[in-house]
Amino acid sequence: MQRRILHIVLAFIGITITMASCKHDIPEVEEEIVMVGTPYNLEIPPFFPPMDIPADNPLTVEGVELGRHLFWEVALSGDNTMSCGSCHFPEHSFSDPAQFSVGITGAVGTRQSMALLNLGWARDYFWDGRAPTLEEQVREPIPNPIEMNQSWEDALEKLRNIDAYPPMYADAFGTTEITEDRTVKAIASFLRTMISANSKFDQWRQGDYIMTDSEWRGYELFNKEGGDPEEVQGGEFGADCFHCHVEAGLQFTDYLPHNNGLDSIFTDLGYGGVTGNPLDYGKFKTPSLRNVELSAPYMHDGRFETLEEVIEHYNSGGVASETVDPFMKYTTGGLSLPPQSKEDLINFLKMLTDTSFTTNPDFQNPH
Repeated sequence: MQRRILHIVLAFIGITITMASCKHDIPEVEEEIVMVGTPYNLEIPPFFPPMDIPADNPLTVEGVELGRHLFWEVALSGDNTMSCGSCHFPEHSFSDPAQFSVGITGAVGTRQSMALLNLGWARDYFWDGRAPTLEEQVREPIPNPIEMNQSWEDALEKLRNIDAYPPMYADAFGTTEITEDRTVKAIASFLRTMISANSKFDQWRQGDYIMTDSEWRGYELFNKEGGDPEEVQGGEFGADCFHCHVEAGLQFTDYLPHNNGLDSIFTDLGYGGVTGNPLDYGKFKTPSLRNVELSAPYMHDGRFETLEEVIEHYNSGGVASETVDPFMKYTTGGLSLPPQSKEDLINFLKMLTDTSFTTNPDFQNPH
């Protein structure tokens, strides 16, 4: 009996040793990311965090340039009249000055076109956060029936018949093959290079600009808690902007969904329409305040035409609802900012304007 047990133990040890040996004999295979073209030297601005670039879509000079051509390519639309740039105007911080963009069929959208800047630091794309990556965001507008209204198959066939593109794809990806994934990756690469970081605020952070008294007061208001001035020590109160439009990371957004008190009844569910969760009803992604002076109209539905209207919305307290953000100040009737404070706050927001970004030749239409 003991001898039998010993044989079983030895056999088990032998099997274990054999399996261990086999494990070391089989090398682990990792997917190889082959970079084609010249690595793109992406300069991260001072005080900005590193950019998380997908391993399967490294930035190259050739890929970015292909993406710029595709961003402005009207052949991606069904009737060859509309490009991505048709709804994202450079002078408006690559947003649309119209409340709602109009597609090639005359169909009108239901949301305002968001400004395109610093997207390499974002997460969850579109107002309702339905796209988890920038590549997935790029994929949607072309087949969308109220936007460019063209199947990807037809769009790719058009690109194959434009003499300039096969060699550009070869430079960027190694072969002349034109595919949906390659097209999406190129446009996303271009968008990641669209960095805005040369506003007066950025210059102030680097010691190259001195704020005016009004801008400084606005900056303090931006970063100070709101509330009833009678309940705050010294009678001082703030605009309470920093909770959602956080300065940390210098993006002036937390990229999270919030219900900022626009409506009590939701005709657009926002994130709730994507998640199906009633707790997300009426919540929309917080936009960056960079270049906000240039990107009117404001909110997901473009209901406010001026910064003055936006400030007054928060100043009055907005509209209560079940999912309204707790940072909205309903119990005190809004922020109750006096006229001078509202003016100071707007002067600070205008410090975030970066015209070197909107006029950068690297982002303009190459066609």
